[in-house]
Amino acid sequence: MSELLTTKQLTEILQVDRTTIYRMADQGRMPGIKVGNQWRFPRNQIEAWLQSHGFAFGRALAETPSNGDFAMADDLALELFLPLECIQLTLDGFAELLGVMSLITDLQGHAVSRPSNPCGYFLAAEQSPNAHKRCMQHWAKLAQVPSLMPRFQPSHLGLLCARGFIRAGNEIKGMLILGGIAPELWPPDEQELRTIAEDLGMEPSVIAQHVHEVHHLTLEQQQATLPYVQRIADIVSYIATDRLKNKHRLQKIIEIAQQE
Repeated sequence: MSELLTTKQLTEILQVDRTTIYRMADQGRMPGIKVGNQWRFPRNQIEAWLQSHGFAFGRALAETPSNGDFAMADDLALELFLPLECIQLTLDGFAELLGVMSLITDLQGHAVSRPSNPCGYFLAAEQSPNAHKRCMQHWAKLAQVPSLMPRFQPSHLGLLCARGFIRAGNEIKGMLILGGIAPELWPPDEQELRTIAEDLGMEPSVIAQHVHEVHHLTLEQQQATLPYVQRIADIVSYIATDRLKNKHRLQKIIEIAQQE
Protein backbone atom coordinates (compact mmCIF):
# COMPACT_ATOMS: atom_id res chain seq x y z
CA MET A 1 0.00 0.00 0.00
CA SER A 2 1.23 3.47 -0.84
CA GLU A 3 2.39 5.75 1.99
CA LEU A 4 -0.34 8.19 3.04
CA LEU A 5 0.76 11.80 3.35
CA THR A 6 -0.87 14.11 5.89
CA THR A 7 -2.17 17.56 5.01
CA LYS A 8 0.79 19.07 6.90
CA GLN A 9 3.28 17.07 4.82
CA LEU A 10 1.54 18.09 1.60
CA THR A 11 1.52 21.78 2.52
CA GLU A 12 5.28 21.55 3.11
CA ILE A 13 5.85 19.85 -0.24
CA LEU A 14 3.69 22.28 -2.21
CA GLN A 15 4.40 25.36 -0.07
CA VAL A 16 0.72 26.33 0.03
CA ASP A 17 -1.72 26.77 2.89
CA ARG A 18 -4.09 24.12 4.24
CA THR A 19 -7.21 25.79 2.82
CA THR A 20 -5.85 25.33 -0.71
CA ILE A 21 -5.27 21.62 -0.06
CA TYR A 22 -8.74 21.17 1.45
CA ARG A 23 -10.44 23.06 -1.39
CA MET A 24 -8.73 21.08 -4.15
CA ALA A 25 -9.37 17.76 -2.37
CA ASP A 26 -13.04 18.58 -1.76
CA GLN A 27 -13.46 19.52 -5.42
CA GLY A 28 -11.84 16.27 -6.57
CA ARG A 29 -8.98 18.14 -8.20
CA MET A 30 -6.30 16.44 -6.09
CA PRO A 31 -6.08 12.71 -5.26
CA GLY A 32 -6.97 12.09 -1.62
CA ILE A 33 -9.08 9.98 0.69
CA LYS A 34 -11.04 10.82 3.83
CA VAL A 35 -9.98 8.90 6.96
CA GLY A 36 -12.65 9.88 9.46
CA ASN A 37 -12.66 13.69 9.30
CA GLN A 38 -9.06 13.94 8.09
CA TRP A 39 -7.70 14.01 4.55
CA ARG A 40 -4.88 11.63 3.63
CA PHE A 41 -3.03 11.60 0.31
CA PRO A 42 -1.53 8.44 -1.29
CA ARG A 43 2.05 9.33 -2.06
CA ASN A 44 2.24 7.49 -5.39
CA GLN A 45 -0.96 9.18 -6.62
CA ILE A 46 0.24 12.60 -5.47
CA GLU A 47 3.57 12.13 -7.26
CA ALA A 48 1.79 11.10 -10.47
CA TRP A 49 -0.63 14.03 -10.12
CA LEU A 50 2.20 16.52 -9.57
CA GLN A 51 4.14 15.19 -12.54
CA SER A 52 1.04 15.54 -14.73
CA HIS A 53 0.79 19.18 -13.59
CA GLY A 54 4.36 20.06 -14.47
CA PHE A 55 6.49 19.14 -11.46
CA ALA A 56 9.95 17.65 -11.97
CA PHE A 57 11.00 15.69 -8.90
CA GLY A 58 14.45 15.90 -7.42
CA ARG A 59 16.13 13.37 -5.14
CA ALA A 60 15.33 15.47 -2.09
CA LEU A 61 11.57 15.17 -2.63
CA ALA A 62 11.72 11.39 -2.64
CA GLU A 63 13.90 11.30 0.49
CA THR A 64 12.64 14.26 2.53
CA PRO A 65 9.11 15.41 1.61
CA SER A 66 9.33 18.44 3.88
CA ASN A 67 12.12 19.86 1.73
CA GLY A 68 9.76 20.88 -1.06
CA ASP A 69 12.43 20.26 -3.70
CA PHE A 70 10.64 20.43 -7.04
CA ALA A 71 10.56 22.49 -10.19
CA MET A 72 7.35 24.18 -11.19
CA ALA A 73 6.24 24.38 -14.80
CA ASP A 74 4.43 27.43 -16.11
CA ASP A 75 1.24 25.41 -16.65
CA LEU A 76 0.78 24.68 -12.94
CA ALA A 77 -2.59 25.34 -11.30
CA LEU A 78 -2.99 28.98 -10.23
CA GLU A 79 -3.68 28.33 -6.53
CA LEU A 80 -0.47 26.35 -6.13
CA PHE A 81 1.67 29.45 -6.46
CA LEU A 82 -0.50 32.20 -4.99
CA PRO A 83 -0.05 33.28 -1.35
CA LEU A 84 -3.78 32.93 -0.76
CA GLU A 85 -3.88 34.32 2.76
CA CYS A 86 -2.25 37.54 1.55
CA ILE A 87 -4.39 37.64 -1.59
CA GLN A 88 -7.56 37.08 0.43
CA LEU A 89 -6.85 40.08 2.65
CA THR A 90 -6.25 42.20 -0.45
CA LEU A 91 -9.51 41.09 -2.06
CA ASP A 92 -11.45 41.64 1.16
CA GLY A 93 -10.17 45.22 1.40
CA PHE A 94 -10.91 46.14 -2.22
CA ALA A 95 -14.35 44.50 -2.18
CA GLU A 96 -15.44 46.37 0.94
CA LEU A 97 -14.00 49.65 -0.35
CA LEU A 98 -15.80 49.35 -3.71
CA GLY A 99 -18.99 47.94 -2.23
CA VAL A 100 -18.99 44.77 -4.35
CA MET A 101 -18.26 41.05 -4.10
CA SER A 102 -15.04 39.61 -5.51
CA LEU A 103 -13.18 36.33 -5.81
CA ILE A 104 -10.52 34.59 -7.88
CA THR A 105 -11.19 31.60 -10.12
CA ASP A 106 -9.15 29.56 -12.54
CA LEU A 107 -10.06 29.52 -16.23
CA GLN A 108 -12.33 26.51 -15.73
CA GLY A 109 -14.43 28.39 -13.20
CA HIS A 110 -13.12 26.72 -10.03
CA ALA A 111 -13.02 29.15 -7.12
CA VAL A 112 -9.44 29.73 -5.95
CA SER A 113 -10.29 32.20 -3.17
CA ARG A 114 -13.34 32.49 -0.98
CA PRO A 115 -15.84 35.23 -1.94
CA SER A 116 -14.99 38.63 -0.46
CA ASN A 117 -17.89 40.78 0.76
CA PRO A 118 -20.59 38.40 -0.57
CA CYS A 119 -24.15 39.72 -0.63
CA GLY A 120 -26.95 37.94 1.20
CA TYR A 121 -28.68 36.97 -2.04
CA PHE A 122 -25.55 35.15 -3.26
CA LEU A 123 -25.11 33.40 0.10
CA ALA A 124 -28.73 32.25 0.06
CA ALA A 125 -28.33 30.87 -3.46
CA GLU A 126 -25.13 29.10 -2.38
CA GLN A 127 -27.24 26.81 -0.20
CA SER A 128 -28.55 25.19 -3.37
CA PRO A 129 -27.12 21.77 -4.32
CA ASN A 130 -26.72 23.13 -7.87
CA ALA A 131 -25.08 26.42 -6.88
CA HIS A 132 -21.45 25.35 -7.21
CA LYS A 133 -21.99 23.84 -10.65
CA ARG A 134 -23.93 26.83 -11.94
CA CYS A 135 -21.35 29.31 -10.64
CA MET A 136 -18.54 27.33 -12.25
CA GLN A 137 -20.39 27.27 -15.57
CA HIS A 138 -20.97 31.01 -15.49
CA TRP A 139 -17.42 31.87 -14.49
CA ALA A 140 -16.01 29.52 -17.13
CA LYS A 141 -18.11 31.36 -19.75
CA LEU A 142 -16.55 34.65 -18.65
CA ALA A 143 -13.14 33.22 -19.51
CA GLN A 144 -14.35 32.71 -23.10
CA VAL A 145 -15.48 36.31 -23.62
CA PRO A 146 -13.11 37.56 -26.36
CA SER A 147 -12.82 41.14 -25.14
CA LEU A 148 -9.89 41.82 -22.81
CA MET A 149 -11.65 44.87 -21.39
CA PRO A 150 -13.85 44.13 -18.36
CA ARG A 151 -17.53 44.85 -18.76
CA PHE A 152 -20.56 44.09 -16.61
CA GLN A 153 -22.88 41.32 -17.73
CA PRO A 154 -25.66 39.38 -16.01
CA SER A 155 -24.98 36.16 -14.12
CA HIS A 156 -27.23 33.13 -13.67
CA LEU A 157 -28.61 34.89 -10.56
CA GLY A 158 -29.46 38.04 -12.51
CA LEU A 159 -26.71 40.07 -10.85
CA LEU A 160 -24.01 41.94 -12.75
CA CYS A 161 -20.39 40.85 -12.74
CA ALA A 162 -17.19 41.52 -14.65
CA ARG A 163 -13.87 39.73 -14.93
CA GLY A 164 -10.25 40.69 -15.29
CA PHE A 165 -7.57 38.22 -16.37
CA ILE A 166 -4.78 37.13 -14.03
CA ARG A 167 -1.42 36.26 -15.54
CA ALA A 168 1.63 34.45 -14.22
CA GLY A 169 4.57 35.16 -16.46
CA ASN A 170 3.25 35.25 -20.01
CA GLU A 171 0.33 32.90 -19.38
CA ILE A 172 -3.26 33.77 -18.43
CA LYS A 173 -3.93 31.60 -15.39
CA GLY A 174 -7.21 32.79 -13.92
CA MET A 175 -9.70 35.57 -13.38
CA LEU A 176 -10.69 38.16 -10.85
CA ILE A 177 -14.49 38.19 -10.68
CA LEU A 178 -16.12 41.35 -9.37
CA GLY A 179 -19.88 41.37 -8.99
CA GLY A 180 -22.92 40.82 -6.81
CA ILE A 181 -24.31 44.07 -8.25
CA ALA A 182 -28.01 44.60 -8.89
CA PRO A 183 -28.88 45.74 -12.43
CA GLU A 184 -30.95 48.85 -13.02
CA LEU A 185 -34.22 46.87 -13.05
CA TRP A 186 -34.19 45.05 -9.72
CA PRO A 187 -35.62 42.99 -8.13
CA PRO A 188 -36.71 40.38 -10.70
CA ASP A 189 -40.43 39.80 -11.08
CA GLU A 190 -42.13 36.74 -9.66
CA GLN A 191 -41.72 34.68 -12.84
CA GLU A 192 -38.01 35.48 -13.11
CA LEU A 193 -37.45 34.53 -9.48
CA ARG A 194 -39.29 31.28 -10.03
CA THR A 195 -37.06 30.50 -13.01
CA ILE A 196 -33.90 31.27 -11.02
CA ALA A 197 -35.10 29.15 -8.09
CA GLU A 198 -36.01 26.25 -10.39
CA ASP A 199 -32.57 26.39 -11.99
CA LEU A 200 -30.99 26.20 -8.53
CA GLY A 201 -33.35 23.52 -7.27
CA MET A 202 -34.63 25.78 -4.48
CA GLU A 203 -37.95 27.04 -3.25
CA PRO A 204 -38.77 30.47 -4.78
CA SER A 205 -39.70 31.75 -1.31
CA VAL A 206 -36.13 31.22 -0.09
CA ILE A 207 -34.72 33.28 -2.94
CA ALA A 208 -37.40 35.96 -2.50
CA GLN A 209 -36.47 36.42 1.17
CA HIS A 210 -32.98 37.59 0.22
CA VAL A 211 -33.55 39.26 -3.14
CA HIS A 212 -33.02 42.75 -1.70
CA GLU A 213 -29.69 41.78 -0.06
CA VAL A 214 -27.50 42.78 -3.00
CA HIS A 215 -24.89 45.41 -3.79
CA HIS A 216 -26.24 48.58 -5.41
CA LEU A 217 -24.14 50.83 -7.65
CA THR A 218 -25.47 53.63 -9.81
CA LEU A 219 -24.56 53.56 -13.49
CA GLU A 220 -21.94 56.21 -12.79
CA GLN A 221 -20.50 54.15 -9.94
CA GLN A 222 -20.43 51.07 -12.15
CA GLN A 223 -18.42 52.91 -14.80
CA ALA A 224 -16.06 54.24 -12.14
CA THR A 225 -15.61 50.73 -10.72
CA LEU A 226 -14.91 48.90 -14.00
CA PRO A 227 -11.26 50.07 -14.35
CA TYR A 228 -10.49 48.58 -10.94
CA VAL A 229 -11.39 45.08 -12.13
CA GLN A 230 -8.27 44.70 -14.25
CA ARG A 231 -6.16 46.85 -11.91
CA ILE A 232 -6.84 44.47 -9.02
CA ALA A 233 -6.25 41.50 -11.33
CA ASP A 234 -2.91 43.07 -12.29
CA ILE A 235 -1.89 43.25 -8.62
CA VAL A 236 -2.60 39.53 -8.26
CA SER A 237 -0.74 38.91 -11.53
CA TYR A 238 2.33 40.73 -10.20
CA ILE A 239 2.34 38.64 -7.02
CA ALA A 240 1.83 35.40 -8.95
CA THR A 241 4.58 36.22 -11.46
CA ASP A 242 7.00 37.18 -8.70
CA ARG A 243 6.42 33.90 -6.85
CA LEU A 244 6.79 31.98 -10.10
CA LYS A 245 10.15 33.65 -10.74
CA ASN A 246 11.29 32.94 -7.19
CA LYS A 247 10.43 29.26 -7.53
CA HIS A 248 12.36 29.07 -10.79
CA ARG A 249 15.35 30.78 -9.12
CA LEU A 250 15.17 28.29 -6.26
CA GLN A 251 15.10 25.37 -8.68
CA LYS A 252 18.17 26.73 -10.47
CA ILE A 253 20.02 26.98 -7.15
CA ILE A 254 19.05 23.39 -6.35
CA GLU A 255 20.24 22.19 -9.76
CA ILE A 256 23.59 23.97 -9.34
CA ALA A 257 24.02 22.58 -5.82
CA GLN A 258 23.32 19.04 -7.03
CA GLN A 259 25.98 19.37 -9.74
CA GLU A 260 28.73 20.28 -7.27
